[in-house]
Amino acid sequence: MKEKICQKKMSLVEKLGVHLENREQLAPVAARILSYIILTGKKGTTFEDMVTILCASKSTISTHLNHLQDLNKIQYFTKTGDRKKYFVINRGVVVQHIDFMINKWKEEREIHLELKNYKETINNNSIENEDEKFDLSFHDDYIKFIDGATASVEELRTNLANNKFNI
Repeated sequence: MKEKICQKKMSLVEKLGVHLENREQLAPVAARILSYIILTGKKGTTFEDMVTILCASKSTISTHLNHLQDLNKIQYFTKTGDRKKYFVINRGVVVQHIDFMINKWKEEREIHLELKNYKETINNNSIENEDEKFDLSFHDDYIKFIDGATASVEELRTNLANNKFNI
């Protein structure tokens, strides 16, 4: 059973790693390190574990760990009597990503509102044939979707900021 969980974790490390590599513009090893840290959770993972599990050299892991710390994507803690560093995800990065998504959606919402208003003006002032008028329902539905998605993600952000759950 433990081996199946380990295989699933490593499969997810790879899948999430590819996603983060593209989304965050990270080097492949850095993205795998970040994925592994995310999937290890709040107990953290050590440098030695990552060298062994991710099958990369000490210098490669060290370089990418330092880079991820410089980007504030990860942080570490120590345990009393243990000299090892335990790396975990930086909660602030999740909040930053949520803020980025919300801002992008708000920009997109404004563009759709402008497009809809323009098309509405053209429909009312320039086009007499009903068959040639712009259909505005897509914009209405899309704006409604963005509003709902934004509200849900803002609630998630509030819960995260208020420590309602721990990642």
